[in-house]
Amino acid sequence: MSEDVKPKAPIINCHTHIFTSRHVPPYLAKSYLPWPFYTLLYLPAIVSIFRWWYNGPYRIRFRSFYKRIVKWLNNTMSLFSKLGYAIYIPGLFISVHVFYILYHWLKAIAAKGNGDWMVWIDEFEKWLKAQHVLYHIPGWPLQLLLVLASFLFIPSLKNFCFFIFKNVFKLLKMLPGKDTRELFGRYLNIGRYAFHQEQQTTFSDLSSQYPEGTGFVILPMDMEFMAAGKVKDNYFTQMADLQKLKTDNEKTFLPFVFIDPRRIAEEKKDGKTINEKKGFAEKRIYNNLHFVKYNIAGGKVTLDNCLVKTLIEDHQFSGFKIYPALGYYVFDPRLLPLWKYAADNGIPVLTHCIRGTIFYRGKKKDEWNGHPVFKQAMGREDFIDPATGKPAVRYEPLVLPERKNVDFSINFTHPMNYLCLLEETFLRQVVEKFGTDYPELKTLFGYTNPGTKLKYNLDHLKLCFGHFGGEDEFARYFEQDRFDLSNQLTKDIFFGIDFLRTTENKPSLGKPEQLWKFTDWYSIICSLMLQHPNVYADISYILHDSTACLPLLRQTLQHPELKKKVLFGTDFFVVRNHKSDKNLLADMYRGLSEAEFDLIARHNPAEFLKKK
Repeated sequence: MSEDVKPKAPIINCHTHIFTSRHVPPYLAKSYLPWPFYTLLYLPAIVSIFRWWYNGPYRIRFRSFYKRIVKWLNNTMSLFSKLGYAIYIPGLFISVHVFYILYHWLKAIAAKGNGDWMVWIDEFEKWLKAQHVLYHIPGWPLQLLLVLASFLFIPSLKNFCFFIFKNVFKLLKMLPGKDTRELFGRYLNIGRYAFHQEQQTTFSDLSSQYPEGTGFVILPMDMEFMAAGKVKDNYFTQMADLQKLKTDNEKTFLPFVFIDPRRIAEEKKDGKTINEKKGFAEKRIYNNLHFVKYNIAGGKVTLDNCLVKTLIEDHQFSGFKIYPALGYYVFDPRLLPLWKYAADNGIPVLTHCIRGTIFYRGKKKDEWNGHPVFKQAMGREDFIDPATGKPAVRYEPLVLPERKNVDFSINFTHPMNYLCLLEETFLRQVVEKFGTDYPELKTLFGYTNPGTKLKYNLDHLKLCFGHFGGEDEFARYFEQDRFDLSNQLTKDIFFGIDFLRTTENKPSLGKPEQLWKFTDWYSIICSLMLQHPNVYADISYILHDSTACLPLLRQTLQHPELKKKVLFGTDFFVVRNHKSDKNLLADMYRGLSEAEFDLIARHNPAEFLKKK
């Protein structure tokens, strides 16, 4: 008699979104387009168009009169097909007229002069008119009617015209660059899901694509501080919606709390509770609660009466979400007490780690021209070390010269920044740097002086790099075959890159500069996962290009330690402009073995989400 098959643990998708257009600022095109042009891509207007379409014209197809029209067209097309060559000559005659109607329309819009091919078409038009084969169709209404009718009844004409104009007018060369295309894709994605005015409906669209019992990590967004305009619906109402959904879907709904240090600073500045803020007194959301409030004692952080405590401890939200590309470093001093609280309680922190289209849209600040912690070597230049009195290499803050938003936002996202949390040496520098303005940090971490180790640190912080650095960094890992630091995963498979010391095992202040500038993010993230027991990475978004990411993913899953640190996630609904979630799930079933899929989609996520 065969043994009973033990049921598998449920799938857990570790990276999804269900926020609506109300939580997104209106000017995402800012920094892509100059003023005033970016204001033309006003997100609420785009959302209104989608909403009008889905509530109006889209529904016509379900009406009885539309079905009668389709039936009539079908019967008419059937009759035409029976006539065969009897309508070939009239069809060809109409096709020539439609072609030239479209030609003149597009010529008026796109052409700035006549090329050789246009002269040839114009000459052929004159000849057709001279032979009384081509006639002038007066007025655009009649022209439009003829085009629509011919496209309905002469499919070959439609296909031919599309082919001709696509190639002749070189439309592909008129397409914008990659970043702009991604931005438009993001706009369309938000517009598509903006039809759902409630997060509940979007969550239903997500969960319906997975087996019953699947769990979903829900990641909210707080975009009020990214300098792209005011969001329509405040962060607190978004969290209130998630709290209700958590109550209704306790086992499958796994929301995180979004943390932005500027919201913490805003509250400390005005001292107001949530309901005392403008627009919330009448809503009675989280009565008498602050956003973040804590006490520090004995190297521990305990939360006081605040929203974060309510969500994490009372309503069992699963972790914290951060998005540094919006304009801050992960080691911002206002975040450190929360990270200590998270580390001591096994609460996971999931961070965005990929180049993308959502980032800070304001002007670059002067303090962002150099890294707050990492340094670069500037040569000896007769520099005397004050500690030894001998000539030494002079070090200055690592220069961050990027000027465009899309470029300098990567400095916030860079995985090297997380060394300033996980490595005591760099965390000590952070506490020293910010300890004057935030003296509670020295108390919290037991700081003595620059040369003495901290009494408490964050090396046990549970952290997940969302998107594994990005598919471009997967490709970069393969390409950097001649750069030694990108080969360290092969040379020392259980440790990877030494972030602090040279190959001669000597301390190196300049090592971070080399890693920052020249090392692929995949190698950096994998090294952090090998050296710290609670560091993970998820494959969300990048799995849309399974052909590109699967070879390195499968190689990673052969590693005896790294395989325990990879998490399944999709980035719904952001990834929808590439593939649906059920398509991504099928890709994983096809590309991975059953054991590999179960490891990253069932076992590893459960370990990552487990709290103390």
